Amino acid sequence: MRHGMKHGPLYGLLLSLLAGIAMPASGALAKTPADPAPVATPAVRAGSFAGAYLAGRTAEADNNLSTAADFYRQAMAFDPGNSQVKQDLLLVLLTEGRFKDALPLASELQNTPDIERFSRVALAIDAISKKQYRKVGPLLMLSMQSDMDRLATGFMNAWVKVGQGNPKQALADIKKMEGPEWYGLFRTYNSALIADQAGMKKEAADFYQQALDDRPGGSAAPDTYERVIMAYASFKLRQGDKDGAIQLLKDGEELLNGRMTLTELREQIEAGRKIDRLIETPQQGAGEVLYTLGTAINRSGAEAFAKLYLQLSLPLRPGNDATLFQLGDISAKLRRPEAAVAYYADVPETSPYRRDAEMQRALNLADNDKSAEAIEQLKILLGRDKTDIRTYLALGGVYAQDKNFAEAAKIYDGAVEQIKTPERKDWPVFYQRGIAYERLKQWDKAEPSFNKALELYPDQPQVLNYLGYSWVDMGIHLDRALDMIKKAVELRPQDGYIVDSLGWAYYKLGRYDEAVVELEKAVKLRPEDPTINDHMGDAYWRVGRQLEATFQWHHAIAGKPEPEDLVKIEEKLKKGLPDVPGQSSADATKPGEKTPDQPKPEEPKQDTPAVAPAPAAPAPEKPTTD
Repeated sequence: MRHGMKHGPLYGLLLSLLAGIAMPASGALAKTPADPAPVATPAVRAGSFAGAYLAGRTAEADNNLSTAADFYRQAMAFDPGNSQVKQDLLLVLLTEGRFKDALPLASELQNTPDIERFSRVALAIDAISKKQYRKVGPLLMLSMQSDMDRLATGFMNAWVKVGQGNPKQALADIKKMEGPEWYGLFRTYNSALIADQAGMKKEAADFYQQALDDRPGGSAAPDTYERVIMAYASFKLRQGDKDGAIQLLKDGEELLNGRMTLTELREQIEAGRKIDRLIETPQQGAGEVLYTLGTAINRSGAEAFAKLYLQLSLPLRPGNDATLFQLGDISAKLRRPEAAVAYYADVPETSPYRRDAEMQRALNLADNDKSAEAIEQLKILLGRDKTDIRTYLALGGVYAQDKNFAEAAKIYDGAVEQIKTPERKDWPVFYQRGIAYERLKQWDKAEPSFNKALELYPDQPQVLNYLGYSWVDMGIHLDRALDMIKKAVELRPQDGYIVDSLGWAYYKLGRYDEAVVELEKAVKLRPEDPTINDHMGDAYWRVGRQLEATFQWHHAIAGKPEPEDLVKIEEKLKKGLPDVPGQSSADATKPGEKTPDQPKPEEPKQDTPAVAPAPAAPAPEKPTTD
C-alpha cells in the first residue's frame, strides 16, 4: 500500500517525517494553568459497585481520566473500604494532574506495597515543594523498588541534600548509587546540575562534558540529552563563553537531527537574550528527575505511564515549558488532540519550546477537524521564517490530509526552492512532493521527486515502497519495482503497509499464491485497515477461497474505507471478481452462497484491554540504528 497520506492522526504521520530532518520523536495541581478543560461528559450514575467500577476501568482504558475518576468515586461509595478502587483512583488523579485531590488518598495508601511507589513519592513531592526536607527520606524508603524507582528516589534524595545546604554530600550519594548501565547519563546530568546550582564551576563543567560525551546514553534518552545540551549551553554563556554556547547548540542540532528547541535557544543567545540557569532550586531539580524519567519512557505503549511521571514533576515546578510540551506530545499520541492543543497553547511565548509547540498545536487542530485554523497558524509560522522546511512539511501535510493536493504541491515546491544544496535530511520534502503530484496524476513531476528522495537517502523504506508500488500499479519497471518493495519489507518487516505493498505487487503480477502469503502477514500487522483487508479478500478470491474472501471484504467495510472504495467493495460482495483472462472461475462460489463443507468463519472477537493499577516501570530502551 502506498502509505503517504493519512492512515491515522496527521500529527503522528508528520512527526515521523519531520523527525527525519528536524524533530524528535491516566485537572492538575488543582488547577494549574497547564490543565486542559476536561472533556464534558453526561452525568451518569451507576446502579452498583460492579457497574461503577467497570465503567471506570473502561473510561481509563479510553484515556478519559476525568470520567474514570468520577466512576471510581461512585464505586467507592458502594464499597468505601475497597483498596483496589482507591489505588485505581489515586493513579487516575495523579495521571490527570489533580495532585492536591490525590494527596489524601496517597496518605491513606502510603503503607500499601502495591501502590507505595506512587503514594509515597507523591507525599515526598508535596514535602519537597513545601521545603519540609526532613520528611522526605522516610517517605522515599520503599519496600519494593525497581531500577527506575531506585533512580528516582535516589536522585530526589540528592536534591533534598542540596535543599539542606549540602551539595557535596548530594554528589557523593549520586556517585555511590548502584544501578544498570543506563543510569550513566542521568547520573552525570544530575551531578552537573547540582554542581552548577551550588556554584561549583569546575565540577559542573566536568560533569556537563561527561554527560555530553555519553552518546550511547543520549541515543537511548534523546530528550534528556537535549536537556544536557541546553543546560551546558546556559552554563557556558554564564561563564562568558558565548561562542562556545552557540557552537554547542549547533553541534546538538546536527546530532539530534536539528531539534527546533535547540535552534530557538541558539537564536535567542545570538540575539543577546539573557538565558537563565536551567535549574535554579532544589524543587526544580527534583522535578527535572521526574521529567527526564518520564520522557525516557515516553514510547509506544508506555504513554500513560510517562504522563504520570510528567504530571508528578509539575507540583515541583508549575507551568514548566518542557513538561507542558511533552504532555502535549503524549496527548497527541493518545488521540486526544483537544488536550494536546491546550497544553501546547500554555507553553510560554519566550520559551525555546514555543515554536515547536505552535507547530504541533496546528497539527493537532488539523487532527481535530479544524484544518482552516491549522492552515492559518502554519502560514503565520511560515511568514516568520520562510526558510523553515519543517513548517512547509507541516502545512503541505494539512493540505494533503484535506486532499487538496494542488495546494500541497505548491507548498512542497516552495520548500524545494529554499533548499539550495539538498542533503540526506531533505528526503521527506521530495518524497511528499512526489506523493502530491502522483495524487494529481502528474507522474512526470512525481517520479523525479521520488528518484531525488532515493538519491538523497538510498534504500529509504517509505520511498522504495511508494515508488515500487506505483510502478507495479502502472505495469512498468516490474522487476525493479518488485526488488524495491522486497527491500522495503526487508528493512521494515513489521510495517503492515509495506508488507501489503509486496502482497499487492504479487497480486498485480498474477502471482496469487505468493500474494496470499504476504497479505496474510499484512493483515496480522494491521488487522483493522480496510485497504489491506480488501486486498486480502481479492487474493483469496483468486485462489478459490471465496468464502474467506467475502469475510475479508466484510471486515474491510467494518474498517470504514473511503466512500469510493466502499462502493467497489460492496459491488464485489454482490458479484465477486470478474474472471481473469485465461483462468476459469466456473467452480467459484458466488458471494452469499454456502458450500456444504465450509464452516462459517467466526466473527472476530474484541478483547477488553486490561488496565494495570501500577504498571511495571520499563527501563529506557537501548539505542537502535535504523
